[in-house]
Amino acid sequence: MATTTVLKKDSRHTLSVLVKHNLNTFSRIIGIFSGKGFELDSVTFASEAEPGMARITITTYGDEKTVEQINKHLHNVIDVKKVTDLTHKKCIERELAIIKVSTAKAGRSEIMLIAQAFKAKVIDITNDKLALEVTGNTDKVDAIIQVLKPYGITEMSRTGSIALKREFQGTVSFN
Repeated sequence: MATTTVLKKDSRHTLSVLVKHNLNTFSRIIGIFSGKGFELDSVTFASEAEPGMARITITTYGDEKTVEQINKHLHNVIDVKKVTDLTHKKCIERELAIIKVSTAKAGRSEIMLIAQAFKAKVIDITNDKLALEVTGNTDKVDAIIQVLKPYGITEMSRTGSIALKREFQGTVSFN
């Protein structure tokens, strides 16, 4: 008998994986998730500042034991140099979304006010649609999507998270 586990939002983990830049390594990492049945929410792969290196940012859901297993499997991949679980660390995390919204139901100005409130950019305009670009943490991207749904989202593309450990550990006062 199969059991279904309901995962909570707080079980979301962000892993930053430094690898030698090659698609075989990327393929092996994706294979870990599909082969072992681990949940994969998003994955990004991009060149790193150091030539020949790349950074893979993975967001996944699971308890601490599951993420520990994922971590062990990632360390066993030949070209993986470093795995950092950023979940409980101070980190910089961003996501990008491009959202096309119908302007037939509501006035264009109302949608532009929403974009302004979320600090989104209007990147394309036609007679019946607006395309918006929004960057921020996952909660911000989720929020603008929810606010825009009643207006009619016609198309959307989302990057998934990218993240790095925050180096600055002090406090800043803006007085």
